[in-house]
Amino acid sequence: MPGRIPQSFIDDLLARTDIVDVIDNYVSLKKGGKNYLGLCPFHDEKTPSFTVSPDKQFYHCFGCGANGTAIGFLMEYNRMDFPEVVEDLASKAGLEVPREGGNLNSNDGTSESYELMELIVKYFRDQLKEHTGSQQAVDYLKGRGISGEIAAKYELGYAPPGWDNLLKKFGGSRDSQTRLEKLGMVITRDSGGQYDRFRDRIMYPIRDYRGRVVGFGGRTLGDDTPKYLNSPETIIFHKGRELYGLFQARQKLKETNRIFVVEGYMDVIALAQFQITNAVATLGVAATSDHLHRIYRNVNQVVFCFDGDEAGRTAAWRAMEIALTFLREGNQAFFIFMPDGKDPDDFVREHGNEFFQDHDNFIPLSDYLFSNLTSKVDLKTREGRSQLIDLATPLIAKIPQGGFKQLITSD
Repeated sequence: MPGRIPQSFIDDLLARTDIVDVIDNYVSLKKGGKNYLGLCPFHDEKTPSFTVSPDKQFYHCFGCGANGTAIGFLMEYNRMDFPEVVEDLASKAGLEVPREGGNLNSNDGTSESYELMELIVKYFRDQLKEHTGSQQAVDYLKGRGISGEIAAKYELGYAPPGWDNLLKKFGGSRDSQTRLEKLGMVITRDSGGQYDRFRDRIMYPIRDYRGRVVGFGGRTLGDDTPKYLNSPETIIFHKGRELYGLFQARQKLKETNRIFVVEGYMDVIALAQFQITNAVATLGVAATSDHLHRIYRNVNQVVFCFDGDEAGRTAAWRAMEIALTFLREGNQAFFIFMPDGKDPDDFVREHGNEFFQDHDNFIPLSDYLFSNLTSKVDLKTREGRSQLIDLATPLIAKIPQGGFKQLITSD
């Protein structure tokens, strides 16, 4: 775990930070005497009760009681944790964040875990090139149209067949065996002994937004189930937070303000093969608030790409419900549905990238929301229209105050 940030540094950082400038990026503020006033972003209100004091460097809402410093505001508004906010503000101020007792607790071993995961990435990549049994993996990737350049960019590898290849390579001591187990790379049998989690699989390293390897996905080349296997939850890997491909997409995000969200590893890689390098995958789980928090920190537009089957539409609805809470300050969400039986991987290889570049193919969240709701009621009757209001009201309540919510409500 990172060492504690000294309070003296936090105090100095706050002294260098203008809370009015910080909050004015998110809330429309108007001068009112010594303070600034605006509509509170943390509850619904029509009359401004949210005040920001430049003298005290403090905000307070007389409506809901929300209050705090610039750090507290950013934590609440952007759903960021404390160290993230401090790191961001310090970076803008040109400061390096100090840590008490050094940058890392020597007993934690997190840095060693990241170093080991990097070595494992290299090992799997080497196996894809050198192992005598890797030809099936190479043939699979070539058959999917994946070039060597894209395979290298996403660091694709191969976990050879056999029960203890990784264990033999990196588990030479009891401590290293324990670390491999804690990282989810080996499994301990009930009867004793350990074996490799990933065997005879194409390997997809998962990097967090800082570029650190936190886990892996593996696609079987045989009849093993599941077809795709992910690392388990570990001290460095939390599936509901990570987005496959986000780190690789960051360079592209300097040129575009849009991220495509897909379901699988091969969707990301196939799109990248067709020059769509701003796609990320949710690692086989439903989109979460943490996912969207990461996305909207980088861009203002998210385009969800789902299969057109029932499961895909269920996943889309869940994503829409979460996205509603992020629709502020110009944030937008759109949806694309693939034809039945197709995923983005299949579709882009058959039709090219034009479909994904044409904004007319994107369904705005508001259109998707109301077309779904109106399909469930009879708008020709008062009862049906009343039912529509009942269905829409709790969803609209999720939208933060702002122009989008006003337009949705008026519609």
